Amino acid sequence: MLLPMSHCSTPQLERLHSGKVRESFRLDPDRRLLVATDRISCFDRVLDTPIPGKGAVLNSLSAWWFEQLADLGPAHFLQSVDPAAMVVRETTPIRLEVIVRAHLTGSAWRAYAQGRREISGVRLPDGMAENQAFPEPIVTPTTKEATDREISPADLVAERWTTAEIWQQMVDFARRLFERGRQMLEARGLMLVDAKYEFGLGPDGRVTLIDELHTPDAARFWDREDYERDPRRAAFLDKEAVRQWLQANRTPQGFPTTLPDYVVEATHDRYRALYRRITGHDLALTDEDPRDRLTRNLVKAGLLKPGFVAVVMGSSGDLEFGRRVAAALEPYGVAVDLRVASAHKNGEDVVAMAREYNDAIEPGAVIAIAGRSNGLGGALAANLALPVINCPPFKDLADYQVNIHSSLQMPSQTPAMTILSPEAAALAAVRCLNRHLLRDATRAQIERTKTALQAEDRRVRGRA
Repeated sequence: MLLPMSHCSTPQLERLHSGKVRESFRLDPDRRLLVATDRISCFDRVLDTPIPGKGAVLNSLSAWWFEQLADLGPAHFLQSVDPAAMVVRETTPIRLEVIVRAHLTGSAWRAYAQGRREISGVRLPDGMAENQAFPEPIVTPTTKEATDREISPADLVAERWTTAEIWQQMVDFARRLFERGRQMLEARGLMLVDAKYEFGLGPDGRVTLIDELHTPDAARFWDREDYERDPRRAAFLDKEAVRQWLQANRTPQGFPTTLPDYVVEATHDRYRALYRRITGHDLALTDEDPRDRLTRNLVKAGLLKPGFVAVVMGSSGDLEFGRRVAAALEPYGVAVDLRVASAHKNGEDVVAMAREYNDAIEPGAVIAIAGRSNGLGGALAANLALPVINCPPFKDLADYQVNIHSSLQMPSQTPAMTILSPEAAALAAVRCLNRHLLRDATRAQIERTKTALQAEDRRVRGRA
């Protein structure tokens, strides 16, 4: 089984948005980077179990469709730079989903079976069976909120989600995409059952296709022969199979949040097989850590530097010292992230910072610049799966003795080196960057230490 990529972070790029599946980073005012992780969401909730390789399928399949359907209207897609990442042009998103449905299935069927005859303002005829085709595909919009909400075309205009004119352009665009997709898949023995489309406004004001396109996360697919044998039992080739497993295993407390191994493996195989049937070729993925592959490809594309060193200072008074470290790092072509945080005054920021660095796809190291009672180096080392180097500033011999002592006396299970020279600390950080493959093991050690301390705290509180 492939390794999953559940999270994606980099201090080199500004994170614009973290969605249910995708991470969005700013490249420049006109472009952003979209990374599809292996997270999977159902019923408006991200599950705890990722599907290895899923993000690569979603991104690569979307890129294929964007290229195939480019003549139908403008899209934000510019280029794919990794199986799981693409560069897109900046748009202003319209916070609506346009769902084109050719069959009564999924959530629409579940609502219909409970007696509902109207979905998003569309009236459904009586007497329909599960998976039955509509006379003509229908369009059912939903809002993009914390929980997606059905909305009628009249209400979405009244609530000012968009104008009537733009909404009609979105509908027309979605219908063109759906019809072309159906035609192309028919030749491959596949049926496009329904599909979700998202749009934004480009710099020129034109309605522009964004997000993903005809993927197993955003559409439903059936095998034509399977459907014709028994429409009600047609097997889904997409995420609907996971939804059905969750429905079947729902308890009074709600849906499960984890998936068993056999569901994970079946979903992985289903996504890869669908990619193969649609595009005509296999998606080449290896057992390499997807973070390493992504880093390498982003560096090759000139979008990232090969590693980073975070220079974390206890106060802005240490800025000059931090700049010396940054200057020493410059010849090595690594990214430098200058930050200010206090372990004593805003320790929560240190924890958040550590979380960001731990999830970074590229190798990194951290230099802590703090003196006197140096809690910063210890706080960073206690939470980071990256090398931490203390480089305490000092003014004179007396200050030197105080600073060195506090930096050397780190708490147990919080390994932090101490180097006095800013230039030597920078060099040590660069030499540490090839150690990033050990991050997962180091993070496991951190969690074991924290768990033991929490257990000890519970025991002490129990005695009290």
